[in-house]
Amino acid sequence: MTTTTRGRSGADESVAAAPRAAGGIDTLVLGRRIRHLRTARNMTLDDLGSAIGRAPSQVSMLENGHREPKLSLLALVADALDVPLAELLRSDPPSRRAALEIELERAQRGPLFANLQVPSVKVGRSLPADALEALVRLQHEVQRLLTENAATPEEARRANAELRVRMRAQDNYFPELEAHARELLKGIDHPGGPLSQRATADIAAHLGFALHYVPDLPHSTRSVTDLANGRIYLPQGNPGTSDARSPLLQALASHVLGHAEPRDYGDFLRQRVEANYFAAALMLPEDGAVPFLQAAKNERRLSVEDFRDAFAVPYETAAHRFTNLATQHLGIPVHFMKVHEGGTLHKAYENDGVVFPSDPLGAIEGQPVCRQWTARVVFTLADRFTPYYQYTDTSSGTYWCTSRVQPSSQGAFSVSVGVPFGHVRWFRGRETTERSASRCPDPSCCREAPAELASRWASQSWPSARPHASMLAALPVGVFPGVDTTEVYRFLDRHAPAD
Repeated sequence: MTTTTRGRSGADESVAAAPRAAGGIDTLVLGRRIRHLRTARNMTLDDLGSAIGRAPSQVSMLENGHREPKLSLLALVADALDVPLAELLRSDPPSRRAALEIELERAQRGPLFANLQVPSVKVGRSLPADALEALVRLQHEVQRLLTENAATPEEARRANAELRVRMRAQDNYFPELEAHARELLKGIDHPGGPLSQRATADIAAHLGFALHYVPDLPHSTRSVTDLANGRIYLPQGNPGTSDARSPLLQALASHVLGHAEPRDYGDFLRQRVEANYFAAALMLPEDGAVPFLQAAKNERRLSVEDFRDAFAVPYETAAHRFTNLATQHLGIPVHFMKVHEGGTLHKAYENDGVVFPSDPLGAIEGQPVCRQWTARVVFTLADRFTPYYQYTDTSSGTYWCTSRVQPSSQGAFSVSVGVPFGHVRWFRGRETTERSASRCPDPSCCREAPAELASRWASQSWPSARPHASMLAALPVGVFPGVDTTEVYRFLDRHAPAD
C-alpha cells in the first residue's frame, strides 16, 4: 500500500504542505531548482536521466515535486549539473516564476481548491507568465475574502488547525510533559501500573492542595482552583465525566505546568491539550505503558481495549494515550477520530497520511465524515459496544481501523484508532474481512443521494434542519472562553475559609 506523505512543517494548513525530501527539504522547491539548473545548461530530461542512470519520466517526477529522493540520488544530480549539493538544497526558489509556480502547486493541493472543486491547471513552461500571476493573485484574493468573511468562531477553527500541525510535527508526543508526569509520580512513590483514586489525591496533597467536593460548582466549569487557599473544588459525584480522576488531574496540570491566563483562544486550546496530555501521562505512565505496548507489539496483539483494561481508564483516554506513544516508541504512524452519531467530526489527529474532511480554511471540526469509514459504519451495527474492525480504501491509501461507540450527554460518539495497511500486522483484529472503499471528497461517494432516491423525493420533501446552537453563536468571550467569571468569583467567596 502507498500512502500520501505529508509535510511536517509548521505551515498554515490552509495550503497543503509539500512533500519533504531527505533532510526535510521542500520537494517542490527542490524540483524547481533542478529544472532551473538543467535548462540553464541546455540539458534535456533525457540528458539528465542518462547522467544519473534514471528514466526521463523519473527525472520529470523529481522536477515536479512528486518524488522524495534520497541524498545519494541528489548527489548524483548535483554532479551531473556541476553544482555543489548545497546549491540543490537551498530553500529559496531559483526565480520569481518558480516561486509563483510553487505557490500555485501548493494551493492546488490544498483544501481550498478541493472544497471549491476548482479544476487543476497544469503548472509548466507552457503556462503564460501573466496567467500564472493572475491565478496566484486570484487564489490570494479568495483566501483573503474567506478569512475576512469568516464568522467569529473561525478564530477557534484556525487555532485548532494550527494546533494539529504542531501535534503532527511532534508525532503527538511531548517529552517535557512526560518528564513532568514522571517526576510527580516519583514524588508520591508510585509503584507503577494504574493510578488509583487514592494516588490521585496523594498527588494533590503532594502539591499542597486540599480537595473539596461541592454540590454547587459553577455550571460552566469542571473544577475550580483556589490558589490563595490551596483548595481544589470538584463536583460531588463528578457528573459529565466517565473518570473521576480526570478533572482533578487536569486542574493540577495547569498548576504544575505554570499556565498563566490565556493570551488568546489559541493559547487556551494549547493549555487544554497540555492539561489533557499531562493527565493521561499520569494515569498511563510512560514507564509502564511503553513496555506493555512493546510486549503487545512483539506478540502482534496490540489492542486499545487491552491497553484500557490494563490501566483502568476509559476507552477514549486509552486511545488518546496510544497516539502519544505509538509513533515515538513503536514506530507506528497512527490516526485518531472522535465522530458524532450525526456523522460530523468532533476531533481528530493524524500523522499517517490519512486525509480528513476539511473546509477551505483547513478546519476539520464539524465536517461530515465519509459514510464508508469505520467511524461511521460502526453506528449502523446492532451491537455498538463491541470493537469493530474494518479496512478502508481511500484516496490516500488503505487503512485499518478499530472503532467503538460510547454514549455521552451530547449523544453517541464513535472513537476510532487507525493505521496504514503496512502496520496492521501488529494489531488484534487484523484478520477482519470487513472492507469498504471511500471516494470522498467526490460528492458521488456519500454526500449526494442516489439518483433513484433523488428523482423520487427531491421535489417532494422539505426537511426542517436541526442546527447546533453554536452555529450562529459568537465565540465565548473572556479570559477562559465559556466560563462565567462572575459566577466563579461568587462561588469562591461563598466557600473561602473564614479569616
